[in-house]
Amino acid sequence: MDNKDYLIDLFIHDLTGVLSIVSTSVNGLLKRPDKYGPITEKQQKTLNMIVRNSNKAQNFLNEIIEIYKSDEGLFKKDLFPIQNIIRDSIIEAMEIVDLSNAEKFSFESSYEEFCRQLKEQGIFINISGKYESSPFCHDRKKIQQILRNLFTNALKHRREKVTIAISGDSDLMVIVEDDGYGIPKEKRESIFTRFFHQKETNRTESSTDGLGFGLSCVKSILTMMNGTINLSSCEGVGTSFKVRIPPLEE
Repeated sequence: MDNKDYLIDLFIHDLTGVLSIVSTSVNGLLKRPDKYGPITEKQQKTLNMIVRNSNKAQNFLNEIIEIYKSDEGLFKKDLFPIQNIIRDSIIEAMEIVDLSNAEKFSFESSYEEFCRQLKEQGIFINISGKYESSPFCHDRKKIQQILRNLFTNALKHRREKVTIAISGDSDLMVIVEDDGYGIPKEKRESIFTRFFHQKETNRTESSTDGLGFGLSCVKSILTMMNGTINLSSCEGVGTSFKVRIPPLEE
């Protein structure tokens, strides 16, 4: 292990502990008025903001951990319905981009009702092929990380619409399209470079600048999965990412 790896490991370990303490403490204030006393509406709003940003920081650390596992070829074999992981990934992406919209969705609703609500938000999903009814075999956390980053990117840059198409009878095929302003030709080769930052065109009050880390994560994990990702973009029209993920052998 070189000095850089040691420092990153130390950073992940120590910061994970600190964030866990922050999250637990704030949740205690929010959920245990019998122990800590009542809080005002303004205090609750501020505490909720602390929890959201603590969770974002924890998710960022988790992404680093998953990349390290991918670099070592460590994949946990899971069988899971694609519908479930799409639902989880979209809600996580919406929490990052626009929390107020994410709070409108319920995990208890049926998948059909969930899709209907998404259409009202300009998000359209189509699943066809084998994985419409059969589970996919791979590392669930890593697949969710890939989808969450693709969905987050599309939601940030869309003007009105995001389209998600899932297909495949062996390899899982995922296409995520937005109707944003597109990526200039001179920046397309850099889009998967770590810490590359593309200006967001669809900002909300609750959204924050990205770290330029998400798409590089996707590329890194897919490489270790023997998968692929292709970018197609037209300025003024939108951007499309096409991903291919071979399943792990059951």
